Amino acid sequence: MTEPRSEATLSATAVAQQARLAEVFVVLADTLVADFDVAGLLDLLVRTCVDDLGATAAGLLLSDHQGVLRVAASSSEATALLEAFQIQAEEGPCLDAFHTRRPVSADLTASDSAWPTFAPFAVSHGINHVDALPMRLRDQSIGALNLFHEHDLTTIDLRVAQALADVATIGILHQEGARAGDLIIEQLQSALNSRVVIEQAKGVLAATGRVDMDTAFQQLRKYSRDNNAKLSVLASQIANRTLDPSVILQWRQPPA
Repeated sequence: MTEPRSEATLSATAVAQQARLAEVFVVLADTLVADFDVAGLLDLLVRTCVDDLGATAAGLLLSDHQGVLRVAASSSEATALLEAFQIQAEEGPCLDAFHTRRPVSADLTASDSAWPTFAPFAVSHGINHVDALPMRLRDQSIGALNLFHEHDLTTIDLRVAQALADVATIGILHQEGARAGDLIIEQLQSALNSRVVIEQAKGVLAATGRVDMDTAFQQLRKYSRDNNAKLSVLASQIANRTLDPSVILQWRQPPA
């Protein structure tokens, strides 16, 4: 019988990764029992794929009330552009994963790519490989998670990413008992509306602080995390000018 690996046999990096992923799963599971911030949940999902699973970038598409996919979260502005291009071109791994409810994995540099418009565009932006994971529960598909990377991800990393996407999907569909079709649509639309407000807040922060959009969002994320504040609520306050943008821009976590 094989003895389980002790912590001593794992590298410090692996141990830290496992601890971080355990924390993420706890946060995602908490969505099943508490009022939660969908925008923050989706942001956590894409950030974890980049920070802990080796993806170069990650993006997430959700279906709106008309069944049309929209960008709901992204690890960077460049990633949001890649996701939006898929929608505009009406082809790409995220769309295929959403419609088939199956994972999609591809080398975008292949000459016989299934996406003749999207693949060259992605490669021109430094992305050679992609894995798209469906966000689905039984026969209900609500979107897809895209992992962009320069080299293939491990099977374990992809399984963890799918598990994270599954837990997030359960959380979204479970929120407020969203089992009936109209309630599911309302919840998904709320998540997409939050994305719009976050984009507005990023614009205000970027203009006020004279920083780029990625930097503005990083600061908004940091303030949200450090103060246990909902990302969507903070974004709304910034967009509506009920919260001074300098509070976010100048925030530095106090020393422990």
